[in-house]
Amino acid sequence: MRVMVVWCPDWSVVAALEEAGASPRSPAAVLHANVVEVCNGPARSEGVRRGHRRRDAQARCPELVLLPANPDRDARAFEPVLATVEDLRPGVAALRPGLLAVRAPGSWYGSETHAAATVSQALVESGVWDVRIGIADDLFTAEQAARTADSQAWVVVPEGSSATFLRERPVHVLADDGPRGRELVGLLERLGLHSLGDLADLPAEAVEHRLGAYGAVVRRRARGEDRALFNARTPPPELEAQVSFEPALDSVEAITFSVRTTAERFVAQLAHRQLVATGVRVEAESDGVVCSSRSWLHPRHFGARDLVDRVHWQLQSADVGGSLRARKESGSVRAPIELVRFVPEVVESAAAHGEALWGSASDDLVERGVARVQGMVGFDAVLRPVVQGGRSPAVRQALVPWGERAVDLRPLDRPWPGRVPGPAPVRVFATPPAAEVVDDAGQEVCVTERGVVTGEPRRFRVDGAAFPWQPVTAWAGPWPTDEGWWSGGAGRSARFQVVGADGRAWLLLRHPAGWSLEAAYD
Repeated sequence: MRVMVVWCPDWSVVAALEEAGASPRSPAAVLHANVVEVCNGPARSEGVRRGHRRRDAQARCPELVLLPANPDRDARAFEPVLATVEDLRPGVAALRPGLLAVRAPGSWYGSETHAAATVSQALVESGVWDVRIGIADDLFTAEQAARTADSQAWVVVPEGSSATFLRERPVHVLADDGPRGRELVGLLERLGLHSLGDLADLPAEAVEHRLGAYGAVVRRRARGEDRALFNARTPPPELEAQVSFEPALDSVEAITFSVRTTAERFVAQLAHRQLVATGVRVEAESDGVVCSSRSWLHPRHFGARDLVDRVHWQLQSADVGGSLRARKESGSVRAPIELVRFVPEVVESAAAHGEALWGSASDDLVERGVARVQGMVGFDAVLRPVVQGGRSPAVRQALVPWGERAVDLRPLDRPWPGRVPGPAPVRVFATPPAAEVVDDAGQEVCVTERGVVTGEPRRFRVDGAAFPWQPVTAWAGPWPTDEGWWSGGAGRSARFQVVGADGRAWLLLRHPAGWSLEAAYD
C-alpha cells in the first residue's frame, strides 16, 4: 500500500492568524506556557525558534505577533482541508492538525505525480497556499518526503527506495515525534549518530538493548521497514437540511410556513442518529447569494417549532436589509428568498438531553409562552439575567436573550481581587444613590491609598437630607479595588458591608467622589 501524506507547515500559526484577522505574512508565533510552540517562516527568518521563551523571541523580532495555543481551533481550521482531500480520495486520516495521510490514489489519476498535482491544486484553490505532498511505501517515509518538498510541490519516493531516501536525513527529524523523540535525538547525537542511515546500520539487538522498544521502532522507520497503519476516519454524515422555493418568496409568513416540513426533517434525521442540535446556523439565499446568516443557540436543544421561530425572527430582523419597522408592518423581506438552509453547528448526544422523571411539560409551556412574546416584541427584547465574573454586583450581572446560551462572559472561576464575598445582595441599584458615612467625631470616613480606614463607621445616611442618620450596628470591610484608571474609569475605591439599627444590611461604595449606596441585602 502506497501512502500519500499532505503537510501544511506551521498550521497552528496559520489557524491562529486567520482567527485573529491578521496578515498571514506577519511574523507570528504560537505560545504555550510563555514558550514558542510553533513559529512561521517570517518569524524564523528573524531568528525565532521553537522553544524560545517569550522575551527571547520578542528580542529577536519586536514586531512578532504572539498568539495563544488552542488545539481545538487548529483542528476546526483543518477540517476543510480534510474535506477537500476526502472529496478526491476517501479514507483520510488526520494525524494531527496540519498533517494528514491517505492511500495514494495513483491508479485513479493515471500516476502518483498526477494525483499529487490534483490534490495540491484543489487545496490551493480552497485557500491553503503552503501545501507539500509526499508519496512513499510507508507512512514515515511519506511524511519525510512531504517535509523535503517545496511549497505547492510534491516528492514521490519510488517503490522500494525508502531506505535510500531516508539514509541522509538528519536524526533531528525524529524530534517531531514529541518529547520521546526529542529525548532520543539528544541521545543519538551524543552517541555520534547524526543521520538516519547511521541508526539504520546498527544491529537490531544492540539498538533494542540500549534504546528500548521505542528505539527499535525508530530503527525500523529509518530502514523504511515500518508498515504502521493509520486509521482512516469515517466521513461525517450530511446533517444539513434545506428547502428551495420556486418561484422565490418575499413574504415572511409564507417562508415560515414553507420551512416547517424541512425543520421537522432536520430534527428527525438528527434523532435517527441519536443526536440533538444545540447550535444551528440558519441561512437564507437570494439569487444564489447568502443574504442572511445567523447562528442560534438553545439552552436545551432545538425542536422543529424552535427552528421555525428562528427563521421568522431572522427574516424580520435587520440581517436581510431595509427598515425593520416597515418589514414588520408589511410582512415581507426586501429580497425574494429562494432557499433556506439549516446547518447544525453544535450537536450533542440525545442521551444527555433526556426528559426528567416526571417529564418536561411545564418547561415546554414556559418556553412556548416566552417564544410567543418574543414573536410579538422581538427576539432581543426578552432577556434573562445570568451571573458572570467581576468585582461589583452590577458588573457581575449580564443580560442575554431568552433562548440563547450565555457566551463571551467573564469567567466565574477567576480570583477577582477585591470582590465582596457572598452571599450576594438581593437588590442592585441601577443608579446608586449618594450616601454619607461618618465616624464618632462626625468626620467623613475615608480609605487611604494603602487601604486603611481613617475612622470606624458609626452613622450613615442615604440621599442627603431625605433620610435621617442611622447608627451602624455592624460593618465589614474594606474591600479595596483599583480598576479602570487607565481609561478614566472608577479608579481606586473600596466597598463596605454595613448593618443599620433596623437590621437591614447595605453595600456601600467609597470612591474618589464620595460615598454611594450600591446594593441592599434585604
